[in-house]
Amino acid sequence: MIRPPEGNETGNTLRVADFDYDLPPELIAQQPLTDRSQSRMLVMNRSTGALRDSTFAELPSLLHPGDLLVLNDSRVIPARLYARRTLRREREKPTGRVEVMLTEPVVQSAGDNLWRALVHPGRKIAIGEILVFPSPSGVIELQAEVIERGYFGERLLRFNPVDDFFAVLDRIGHTPLPPYIHRDDELADRERYQTVYSRERGSVAAPTAGLHFTPKILDALAARGVEISRLTLHVGLGTFAPLRVENLSDVRLHRERYTLTAAAADSINRAVVEARRIVAVGTTVVRTLEHCALQSASRPLQAHSDETEIFISPGFEFRLVNALLTNFHLPQSSLLMLVSAFAGRDPILAAYRHAVEEKYRFFSYGDCMFLA
Repeated sequence: MIRPPEGNETGNTLRVADFDYDLPPELIAQQPLTDRSQSRMLVMNRSTGALRDSTFAELPSLLHPGDLLVLNDSRVIPARLYARRTLRREREKPTGRVEVMLTEPVVQSAGDNLWRALVHPGRKIAIGEILVFPSPSGVIELQAEVIERGYFGERLLRFNPVDDFFAVLDRIGHTPLPPYIHRDDELADRERYQTVYSRERGSVAAPTAGLHFTPKILDALAARGVEISRLTLHVGLGTFAPLRVENLSDVRLHRERYTLTAAAADSINRAVVEARRIVAVGTTVVRTLEHCALQSASRPLQAHSDETEIFISPGFEFRLVNALLTNFHLPQSSLLMLVSAFAGRDPILAAYRHAVEEKYRFFSYGDCMFLA
């Protein structure tokens, strides 16, 4: 079981508000760098809390021969769609524009194409409504019925069968950039909001720590003797959703799908036996590895696919991850709590204050930290 959060320095249960910090809006990166590897990198010694300003291009020199670097190879799908409303009884008269953000597929029975989605405006979209999704030329490419209604604009949609659903998304969908990025460059973001090693379609948000890697950096890591392994966790919007509770003990995250291949399980098991460092690229890798470690109960990991809703906060006992590359996270977010669990809340908040003072670029297209 996941250990409960520790109390703060006054002995009280940690609150979501205990993970806040001040961030000037101008430090939120709106555009990616032309050269991915030129991002700045704040290096933190977990034992001492010491900080050093660096660049991501230095990462190979910070890793040791024999380290196991674990990547998340999930690929972002163009999950933002635009639909028109129509009631079941008058589907020949589609009206009103609706933004639909696909968040995760739902498997109920063979042949169904069910997706959870966030819709906007949400209050008017009722169960039984039919949403139609036109191409730019006006041709209806997809059609979906609303079959369940959830909270905060969430709906369950059943799409009509098509030959290749993801091919249709590629034609009519848009890159699901986070709401704090205000830019309109769909063509560029289709490529730039992906890691260079992405291959398994399914995420609706990028595993952003991996956005800094280039083929040249990967080659340099291999030349240094760093072993590289890949797993897949499909990132859902639940990871980034606001935490609508006061205490960490009440936090519940959405479930996300992951796959641990036989090759990845073997690499991780060997690294553990040989006492080599396991370096996670991003919080998605941390959550997958630590979930699998909890499930295996100290036995060697086995290849499998499943879902995780693991919430990692201060007090959690890390079983596999020894070092972490991660971007800077939103105030009061579950991801900030995860890195605080890994390196200590006070040291992490001090590091964030340093990053603000030094004008690091924050969030998805921003700079990164290396914690070891």
